[in-house]
Amino acid sequence: MFEPASYESNLLARASLDQCVKCTICETQCPVLAVTPLFSGPKFVGPQAERYRHGLVVDHSLDYCSSCGTCTLVCPQGVKIAELNSVARAAMKKGHTPLRDQIISRTSFMGKAMKPVAPLANAVLHNSAARWAMEKTLGIHRKAAMPTAHSHSFSDWWKKHTPPSAPTRGKVVYFHGCAGEFFEVETSIMTVEVLEHLGFEVITPTQGCCGLPMQSNGLFDAARKHVRTLADQLGVEPDAPIVASASSCVTMLKHEAHDIMGVDDESLIKVGSRIREVSEFLLDLADHDDLPLDFSPIEMTAPYHAPCQLKGQGMGRPAVELLKLIPGLTVVDAEATCCGIAGTYGVKKEKYDIGQAVGRPLFDKVREINPDFAICDTETCRWQIATATGATVVHPIWFLHKAYGLG
Repeated sequence: MFEPASYESNLLARASLDQCVKCTICETQCPVLAVTPLFSGPKFVGPQAERYRHGLVVDHSLDYCSSCGTCTLVCPQGVKIAELNSVARAAMKKGHTPLRDQIISRTSFMGKAMKPVAPLANAVLHNSAARWAMEKTLGIHRKAAMPTAHSHSFSDWWKKHTPPSAPTRGKVVYFHGCAGEFFEVETSIMTVEVLEHLGFEVITPTQGCCGLPMQSNGLFDAARKHVRTLADQLGVEPDAPIVASASSCVTMLKHEAHDIMGVDDESLIKVGSRIREVSEFLLDLADHDDLPLDFSPIEMTAPYHAPCQLKGQGMGRPAVELLKLIPGLTVVDAEATCCGIAGTYGVKKEKYDIGQAVGRPLFDKVREINPDFAICDTETCRWQIATATGATVVHPIWFLHKAYGLG
């Protein structure tokens, strides 16, 4: 049953409802609808069903929406389809969110818990018997992509790090995200070293989770609390740009917290207007002839996958344009809709096969272009591609770091 109060945070999305002309473009582009009959499609469970939700039982296939945002992105009428679906799903699941969804939506908690026992945690996550038990008890698929735990976090490195003594440019605030703190530490370190190499004074404030995994699992109250706290933390230097290596988290701060959960705090608005994904930030420098191009050649052809959350920001493929500046490097856009992981979607037992079917065209493209190496901006997508293909999958900053001779 749905209650009218469930929709108070979704006024913007609901205002777009009557713009739907039932053209079915969203249906033809939906990666989930293309591979399973379990999902009725974004139009059906979105704008079409929205008018009938108040106090009514709705189509529970809504839970199979992966929240990739493709439907909103392709809609020629500007209907906020993905946002409507996200809020409706949260209302549908309110009060009975599975324990599994509550656990996997707290990335920072998992990182902190795994850090002191990283070798053991990694052994468990790669043990077939342990993974079988996790699937049976928690509903986390035994073959799903999992992060690698580390004994040292990015913050541990930062405390010992000595920055250049005389930065030649202004300050930038660095946002690493939960994964960049605990699971993708190397990516965070490389980002800082590239920014410092370019002459910036990097400020890295204490920072928590953006709340995106919670929001995508319907835990709106917890997600709102986290994103508000994070906005205050990142606002430590009001006049400095905020640079991030976690593109999905950037999407949360730029518009999803507002468009889906109705968060309109002044601090969030200010942070959302100043935050930039690192490739976007560096490409802007290049466009203004302000990026040093003294790159060492990298002789390689590598496939690139643009994550759904990055595409949702409407900024094109800055990483592809940026990496074209490195001599010898050929980046081939895989032009795939989605990798199928969708944050936590593809790790769930009942959705794993769907996620794999969604990602298969991308996996095939990676194997075709370069089976050993691939590029992607988002952590969970990197884990998904690496697990499915066996390739090493890196953030675009890896190439900048190498081309500048930093390691």
